[in-house]
Amino acid sequence: MMKAPRGQERAAGVDGPGLLSGALVGTTIMTGLMEAAQARRFTRMSLPFLLGTMVSERRAAVRVWGSLFHLLNGLVFASGYAVIFERARRSGWRLGAGIGAVHGLVVLVALLPIVSEVHPRMAGEDEGPDPTPMLEPPGFLGLHYGVQTPAVAMAGHVVYGAIVGSLYRPGRLPRR
Repeated sequence: MMKAPRGQERAAGVDGPGLLSGALVGTTIMTGLMEAAQARRFTRMSLPFLLGTMVSERRAAVRVWGSLFHLLNGLVFASGYAVIFERARRSGWRLGAGIGAVHGLVVLVALLPIVSEVHPRMAGEDEGPDPTPMLEPPGFLGLHYGVQTPAVAMAGHVVYGAIVGSLYRPGRLPRR
C-alpha cells in the first residue's frame, strides 16, 4: 500500500465546510438559474413555489417556505454526493456535474411524475376540472410546465453538482 506524501495523509471524516458551502452555494445558484428561466418564460416550474405550496396557501409565505425547503433539500442531496465522493476518493466539478446529471434525470423521470400523489394542493394526473384552484401536476419530465422544462431542470442540477463537486474534498484532502 502506498503512503500519501507528507502533509497529504487522509483524515477520516466528511469535509463539513465543503459539504455545507457546496450545498448552500450550489442550491442558491441552481435556484437562481431556474427562477431566471421561469422569469424568462422558458419554463413555468418554480421549485420554491412547488415546495412552498405543500405547507401554505398564503402566497406571501409560499416562496419563503419553499426556498427554505429547497435549501434543506440541497443539504440532504449534497450529503448523498459526499458519500459518492468519499467512495470514489475524489471529487471535482466534472464528477459532480455527472452526478448532477443523474440526479436531474431521477428528478424528471421518477420524482416529478409522482409529486401530485403527495402534494396537498396539486391536482392528480387523472382529475378533471374542479372548482377548487389547484396546481397543475408537472407530468413526465415536467413537460406540463413547458417543453423546455427538462433542459432547464437538467442544467440546474448539473450546475448544482459541479459546484458541490468543486467545493467538497473527500477525506479532507488539502486544496490544490
